[in-house]
Amino acid sequence: MGAPGRGRHNAGVKITALSDPHPGPSSYRLAWVGAAEDGHPVATAYLRVFTAEGAEHRTEVEVSVHPAEQRRGAGTALLAEATAAARGLGRRTMVAGPVDAGSPGEAFLSARGLRPVLALTYARLALEDAEVAAALAEPHPGYRLLSWEGTVPDELAATFARSRRAMDDMPMDEADVGAETWDVERVRSIAAAVARRGDILCTVAAVDDADGTIVGFSELVVPGAGTGDAQHYGTGVLPGHRGHGLARWMKAAAIRHTRVNHPQVTGLRTDTADSNVAMRRINDALGYRPTHRSILFQLDLGRA
Repeated sequence: MGAPGRGRHNAGVKITALSDPHPGPSSYRLAWVGAAEDGHPVATAYLRVFTAEGAEHRTEVEVSVHPAEQRRGAGTALLAEATAAARGLGRRTMVAGPVDAGSPGEAFLSARGLRPVLALTYARLALEDAEVAAALAEPHPGYRLLSWEGTVPDELAATFARSRRAMDDMPMDEADVGAETWDVERVRSIAAAVARRGDILCTVAAVDDADGTIVGFSELVVPGAGTGDAQHYGTGVLPGHRGHGLARWMKAAAIRHTRVNHPQVTGLRTDTADSNVAMRRINDALGYRPTHRSILFQLDLGRA
């Protein structure tokens, strides 16, 4: 974050606005720091402003208050700042979370007018217990799998970017997400962002043998240290190629890839909308076990 803006007081909290000196290709961030009367920072708020085509109507807020300073108005004041900024930018929605079901975060957002729009189930697969041989052995005539780590190879970049449309109709319940536009620059920028923080982006893709195009993908991120748990980023299949078991096949291949190439990774974590019954069934069949539930909240700001 860049140089601070002018501070002001709100509900007993001195709020200082910061600017993002390094905006990304699909979003930028605004930030605020809340300080007590003695100048000690007690809370922060970040507002992600999306700029990618198809996402210009939405923002995403994150408010964090030091545990010792909670229930003193700092979080409320910073949320109000972020809300005003989102409205000032003409945005239609502001989402927050997801936050754990039953947590203080859920109570905080509900009390301030945000409404729950999406329920998510988090699950983990213990790699030492994973059995994927049967899923990998199932025939998928007319299709083959490819995999890579890091940035998509140049010769696959265009068709991989087009395959991202597979996520356009992912169940999102009442969340005002919209269909985003994907291009080669954006998929490369995401891979670059993962690499900059020292992690490893792993991708498995399903290819249609008829024309050589990518028709589905499954992504996960391995921690840079190569230990602990990896995190699934997304799995999707283009509508015309669904019903062939490609999602399960790709996810099983991603599990095998992780176990073979990153043997010190102990588990894979994923989160899935409760309404995404098809993907939850795949996770259950592959041995993922639920760990907890969370809720995404949204504030409707008016038409963009």
